[in-house]
Order: sequence, then C-alpha cells, then structure tokens
Amino acid sequence: MRQLRRVVLRLLLITTMLATGIAAVATGAAAAVPDRWGFALVDVTSGIPSPSHQAGSWPGGFNVTVSPGGTGEVFVKFPMIGAAGVDNSVVHVTAISELAQWCQAEKWWTAGTDEIVAVRCYLYGGTPQFSRFSIVIEDSSGGLPAPQALGYVYWNGGATAASFNSAGAPNTVVPTVTGVWTVTLNGVGSTVQEGGFQVTAVDSGVPARCKLSAWSWTASAQKVQVRCFDATNVPLNTGWTLTYQRQRAITGAAIPPKYFAYTYDNMPAALGPYTPVPAGVTFNSVGSFNEIQSAGPGLRLVTFHKVGVLPDHVQVTAFGPGPQFCNLLTTWATSGMEVLVRDVACYNATTRANNASMISYTSAL
Repeated sequence: MRQLRRVVLRLLLITTMLATGIAAVATGAAAAVPDRWGFALVDVTSGIPSPSHQAGSWPGGFNVTVSPGGTGEVFVKFPMIGAAGVDNSVVHVTAISELAQWCQAEKWWTAGTDEIVAVRCYLYGGTPQFSRFSIVIEDSSGGLPAPQALGYVYWNGGATAASFNSAGAPNTVVPTVTGVWTVTLNGVGSTVQEGGFQVTAVDSGVPARCKLSAWSWTASAQKVQVRCFDATNVPLNTGWTLTYQRQRAITGAAIPPKYFAYTYDNMPAALGPYTPVPAGVTFNSVGSFNEIQSAGPGLRLVTFHKVGVLPDHVQVTAFGPGPQFCNLLTTWATSGMEVLVRDVACYNATTRANNASMISYTSAL
C-alpha cells in the first residue's frame, strides 16, 4: 500500500507539471540538476532558524541548524547534503540588517552526511557583529538547452576551487589589478543582455566584501568583472563565489521550483515603480513581472509578482565599479503570491546611497 501511494503521488506530480506547462527539458546525464542544494534564513545564533525560509534536497524530517562560533560568526549545518565525493559547491550570503553591514562565507566542508558553512558578519570598518542573513548552497552537474543557463565559480584566492557551466564549456578567471578579476563563462552567451548574477566574498582571515563591477556579453560568452574590498574601501585580494542564472533558479533547480524570479536594478535613482530593461535582465517564472521603486535614499522596494510561495529565499549583490555594497534592510514578506523585498539597502561606507543591485528570489516549490 505504501509503495502504491508513492507511485500515485509521483504520477500526480508529473500530471501537475504537464498541466502547468512545466516539463523537463532533458533527462539523464544531459539534465542540469542540482546534485544537492539548500537555503536558509539564519535569524538565530543557535538552534533551528526560520522554518518558513529553509528548504533543501534533504529528505523530510530534517532541519537546518545553527551553532555559535567566534564573535560575529556562526556555523550553519545543512543536513544530509554533504558531498559524497569532490565538493564542487558554491555558497552565497546576504546580510539582513538596518546597519552598514555585510556577511561573508569563511569556508564550507562536508561533515559526515552534512554540509557545514562558516559565516561571519562585519560592520563597515571591520568590527565583527552577528547579523541575520540569508544563505544558499548548491552543487550542479549536467547541461541545459538554450536559452536556460547556469554557471558558477568559486575562486579560493589563488585558483578556481569549484566550477560549473551548463553548456559544458570552461569558466575562466584572470586576476588583473589588486581586488579585480575578469571572469568568462564560455558557452552561455547571449546576443542581448540576459540573466542575473550573485557574488559573495569568501575569506576566513579578514573582513571582505565583493560585488560585480562590469558585465559584457557576446553570443559565445558572458564576461564579468568581480571586485573586492577590505573592511573599508581598499581593494583586496580574497576569495569569492559567483553564480550566473538565466531562466533558472539560483539553487540550480528546475522542477521544482515553479516559482522563482530575478531582476537587475540598473536605474537605482529612478523613483519608479519601473520594470528594468532590457527584458532579459528581469525574469519571472510564471510570466508575470517584477518592479522596483524608491523607498528613500539608498533604499529600493522590489516586488516579485505571483511567484511568492513559502518556503522561499532572497539574495542580493551590488553592481558597479565603486566600493558601495548592498544588503537587505529586513526579511522579505511573502503573501498572496506576492513577494515584497522591503528593502534592498545600499551603502557608500556608512551612508545609504543609490546604487545598482541584482536581486534573486526563489521558492522551494
């Protein structure tokens, strides 16, 4: 009877996918699947963080758990998704704070069947202080049919430590001047500007923050510039992660989630509400739209329409050549299929300032 129930549930899932027009585009080794993934909103220094904002590829009955470390540091344990072999994962972290603050990944590792990520948060200037934060980890393999694309890189400070490209082409990293790298994601190019990025600093020794500072594209590749700074505004050589998504969730997953979106606030001084252009930089998986408007100097209210389903997740990264950085002012709100990110907050040192940013939303469903 139990086996029959599982078969019936699987058939119902497939029927639902087909009825909503969501169907797998490839199978077997050709399908880009997250081999493992997880996300959480860490709002405690010990115990189980927000159940409404955590999900992953682990079986039912497990939870993300958090334990304290040093000042401003916590260890986030994702259950049952430890790498069975080579760990080819990337991590992204976004601080949730009313202060000029960021969070960075320090390191991550497999512990038995679990994956553990060390995260430390800092105030501008370098004082470590815990902040709530959103965190996502994923490890993907396989390919995708155009126009979908997914690619990521983990640069450990001296070499590429993890890399994935859904076109099966190589990703390359070329250090230039201090604190600046040129990253080329080959094979996932576009004839127009399409997709979105997330960037996170990785450093276990010193305060570090990273961002995207330039983006160009051709039919054969996406080429971007990653730029990193120390506790203030001095360029810094450090580690970092970068993920590129195009019509794909930030977790790498396809079905689910049915509900995900991303957008690029490329007019940060616009009062709005406005929907960014060109069309390729803002995507909504159910065919609705995303819009952005001012909520005050350096504050942007972002609305993702008709994709809001719990449990869910948001990441933000700053864009531009200067030392500005962005975080989330508070936890996003999800109600009636609407997602209100209130607000993306951007800073120049400790002063809020209008600045371009990229925002990524995903549900687990």
